[in-house]
Amino acid sequence: MSDYRVAEAAELLGVSTDTVRRWIDAGRVPSSTADGRTAIAGTDLAALATSLLDDAEHDRTRAGEVSARNRMTGIVTRVVTDTVMAQVEMVCGPYRVVSLMSTEAALELGLEPGVRAIASVKSTNVVVERPVR
Repeated sequence: MSDYRVAEAAELLGVSTDTVRRWIDAGRVPSSTADGRTAIAGTDLAALATSLLDDAEHDRTRAGEVSARNRMTGIVTRVVTDTVMAQVEMVCGPYRVVSLMSTEAALELGLEPGVRAIASVKSTNVVVERPVR
């Protein structure tokens, strides 16, 4: 069985080491200590990762209001438009996402660099939308 140090677990989950330590202290994930190092069993880390995905999936899809499941919140970094089409580039965590849409849609959504948006990926299409506030 694999064990993961706190820093490794944080990297795999995409959170800070402080967050992992808080989860350990709160009892959200069991840990053990050997030689002064805190470790998390691989099976326990996998269970935590699954629960985080389930929670995030529910939040991202607004409890089933949207059929696309691969939704990534990010920030618009570039918008190139002409009279018909727009190319919208976003950074969503470690990912760069590019979407082609009508210029009309980009304008209606108010997409411009610095705007928070959600990229929904379904099959070969990327859908960009503004989050509900």
